[in-house]
This record gives sequence, C-alpha cells and structure tokens, in this order.
Amino acid sequence: MDPSGGCPHADNARLLARGAVAPVVLPGEIEGMAVLGHEALKEFLAHPEVAKNAGHFTALREGRIGAGWPLLTFAAVPGMTTADGEDHRRLRSLVSRAFTTRRVEELRGGIEELTDSLLTGLDRAADGDGGVADLRRHFAMPLPMGVIGALFGVGTEYRDRLHHLSSQVVATDIRPEQAVAANRELVAVLSEIAAAKAERPGDDLTSALIAARDEDGDRLSRQELIGTLVLMIIAGHETTLNLITNAVRALCGHRDQLDLVRQGAADWSDVIEETLRWDAPVSYFPFRYPVRDLTLDGTVIPKGTPVLAGYSAAGRDPAAHGPDADRFDVTRPGRPGTVRSLSLGHGAHYCLGAPLARLEAGIALERLFTRFPDLDLAVPEAGLSRHSSFVGNSVRTLPVRLRP
Repeated sequence: MDPSGGCPHADNARLLARGAVAPVVLPGEIEGMAVLGHEALKEFLAHPEVAKNAGHFTALREGRIGAGWPLLTFAAVPGMTTADGEDHRRLRSLVSRAFTTRRVEELRGGIEELTDSLLTGLDRAADGDGGVADLRRHFAMPLPMGVIGALFGVGTEYRDRLHHLSSQVVATDIRPEQAVAANRELVAVLSEIAAAKAERPGDDLTSALIAARDEDGDRLSRQELIGTLVLMIIAGHETTLNLITNAVRALCGHRDQLDLVRQGAADWSDVIEETLRWDAPVSYFPFRYPVRDLTLDGTVIPKGTPVLAGYSAAGRDPAAHGPDADRFDVTRPGRPGTVRSLSLGHGAHYCLGAPLARLEAGIALERLFTRFPDLDLAVPEAGLSRHSSFVGNSVRTLPVRLRP
C-alpha cells in the first residue's frame, strides 16, 4: 500500500481485474490482505469467523508491531470498533440510542441553522480572497465537527485541535515519532474533556458515558471511555467531511448530474448514495482478522492476517455495478439483490452514525447549491492535493468559486 495515499481508483481497477481479494504489504513490511470485490466484501464483513479484536492479529501478538506504527490506533484503540460479540454489543448499546433515526431527525433544525451560518462564513471568506474559498476548511469540516462536538459536549475551543489530531491519526505516511505524539496528545485532550464533564456533567453523550461508567464499572472502563471518544470524534466528522467534499467535487465535474437533481429527476439522497458508491469517503479501512484460515472468492486468507476493507474498490466493482461502474450517475438503478454501496459498512459493525451522516450531507448539499447555484471548482480536479493516507479518500483542500 502506498503510504502517501493518492487517488485509489486506477490501482483499484488494476487489482480488481486480478481478483476480489489481493495480498498487500502494509507499512513496516507487514503482510496483509485487501478485500476489493463487492460481493466478497459483503460476505467478509458479516462472516462469523472474522474478528475485530486485535488479540487475533498475529504480527501484533508476536511483537512485530512497534509503538509508532501508523495504523496502530485502528488495531489497538479500546472501543466498539475493536470489540467482538458481547463486548461489542455492550459498547455499542451505550451510544446507539443517540443515533436512531428518530433522534437524528430531532437534530435537523440545529444542523440547518449551523449550515446556514457556515454558508455565510464561506461567502465572507470568498469575498476576502478574490471570490475563492476553501470549501473543505470553511464548510465541509466545521459542519460535522460542530454536530458531533455538540452531541458529545466538546467545546468549540477543542474542535480545530481535534480535527488536526484526527488527520494525523488517519495518516499512513506519518513518521513513528509523530504517530506516537499525535496519539498521546489526542488521548490527553479527550481525557481533559472527560475530566471536565465528570466535574460538571451536561446534557451530552460524554456525560452519559461517564455516568454509565460510574454507576456500573463493568459497563465501561476508563480506557473504553476514551477509546469510544476517539472513535466517535474521528469517525463522526472525518467520514462526513469526506462525503460532502467528494459529493461537491463529483457534482462540479458532472454538471449534467446536478441538472438532473434540479429538474427533479433525482434528489439529494441519490447524490449521497452515488457518491458513497463512486468515491467512498473511506478507501481501505483497517482491520479485521480471520480466526481461522478463510477461503474467500477462491483466495485463502491465513488466520490472524490484518485485512483491509476496500470500500472504494467495491464501489466501482463492475461485477456488482455493471460495465459503467466508473461512471457517476445519480439515477443509477439498484441491481436486484445488490445494495448500491458498502461504504458505511455491513453486518454487526455497520456505521452507527450512518443516518446522521446522510442527514448532514443532504442538508449541506441542498443548501450549498441553492445559495450558490453557479458554484464550481477554482482549480482543475487534477490539481487538487490528495490525502496522505490510503484510509481516508478525499482531497486536502477544495478551493471553489462561489459565483461566476
């Protein structure tokens, strides 16, 4: 895997042409596998003999993974993403009530208000820079960070710092000493927030998690509390940030598809689902481990191998999405028996925040293109700098011109 990231689609197509499962070399010369094909990935994500707990990770258990390994947080952070069975159900239940469809819908008014405020700020930023502004910095990032921050009671003074640290945690080209420092600082910041909430509880999820821990220590340890906050803060804004960014890029590059939405031939939910398929916000997500040698689509994945879920590859798999799988089409019909995208997961670990991500992105896109109907990229797509990661799939900045 290229630690510097970049656009994944050409490499994905090359690998998919050879098979649905591919051997890969991770940073540090660690042997792994990637599941790329849509149907193979769907089977793998829900397979009863595939675990998330890093106790099954052979190289880690044998001491071949150093403290500065750039992917260590994905494997070792205590929380629902690294738990199986009853532990996973216990941890997920502590926060799942906040992400039900009904509870998420109750957030709509606040999200709309924040969206309008950020659009005003985006307009102001463009006025001060020749009509061009970085949509990612001024809109796509502060919207989901503001929403998840409010849910967990994270003050505005912490949010920029948490975004910066999150970006370092998901980077795959980071130096070992940087990775260690970023993880330590992230834990320190979240511990500071948790300590403040323990002293002065509020009407937020962090306070609720602390109360659950204090009422019954068996329900949530301190490490699991901080691990849950790490997960929710990073996943709660990075994925939606990339989804909004990638959708805007896709619509600017395919004005005919934007016209279809304006004409009523498609709606914003169609844009979101097609973006999730065509340019997934997460390209390769770490890790899952077979608990025994597992044969998937004719390829053996040895027990204890770290496996990447290849969401961006599966989204453009011609076997699942047809010969035009690499075409952005908001009117794309679903094929019988096939979900359009696996980009938010599948099975027991399906993304808890999926309804919230879809709501935020839908409000963001509709209000953005309503207020700025002529919005377009200020630089060619090829000139956009990509994430330094093969985990996150997007660009570092998105300069846009709001008006002709």
